[in-house]
Amino acid sequence: MKFRIFLKVVLIPSLAVLSCLTTAHTALADYLTSQGSGGNYRYELWSSDDNGSYYLKIWSIEASTNSKSYITTPSFDSSREALIYFDCNYAEKSLPECPR
Repeated sequence: MKFRIFLKVVLIPSLAVLSCLTTAHTALADYLTSQGSGGNYRYELWSSDDNGSYYLKIWSIEASTNSKSYITTPSFDSSREALIYFDCNYAEKSLPECPR
């Protein structure tokens, strides 16, 4: 009898909450924000679901977008930081923001 009460009161609600949290976490996904090119490279800018971080996938201009031979950058706090990184390091632009 006590086990049935434990099941109804503690275990089942706990499992239900855990199931909801797991489902919500797996539903989050990154999404493509923009694309572009510069120099001999092209990029895709990806954002986390909450816009909290951004990263770039970078290919050689000749490579197919289906190619797995791309570089994935570390994450950035804003899309602006990510695009400045691309412009300075791959597009060979000399912007005031670029490290010298």
